[in-house]
Amino acid sequence: GSFIEIIWECESYRIYSFNYSIQINSMRRTKPTWQKELALERVRRLFELAEESHLDKTNMADRYVQLAREMAMHYKVGIPKEFRARFCRECGAYLSPGSTSTVRTRTAKKAVIIRCKKCGNIMRFPYGKRK
Repeated sequence: GSFIEIIWECESYRIYSFNYSIQINSMRRTKPTWQKELALERVRRLFELAEESHLDKTNMADRYVQLAREMAMHYKVGIPKEFRARFCRECGAYLSPGSTSTVRTRTAKKAVIIRCKKCGNIMRFPYGKRK
């Protein structure tokens, strides 16, 4: 029950044992579902703000993406599929086709290829039937 237990007691001294298992179990506890739902809602809102501000304030859009990724990692919530191709995984930049990224389709490989103009990172997203 308690964190500190007395193992040996004598007239002149005591030997204590510290039980950390209670602290470790409470630290490893998963987040409540309401917190995860709220975090997912905030991630969506941050990506919407990045979409609105990417033309005139690219630094703000990048910051919104950074905050969204940090929040998703902290609450262990996945980023929704519609936003996964909207940021560079290398430099964290918000990707908008034409201004901060180039988008190509390869029909032979059945993939959409997105290249970040800031760092040159290439991301491939396959499409078509799944096996």
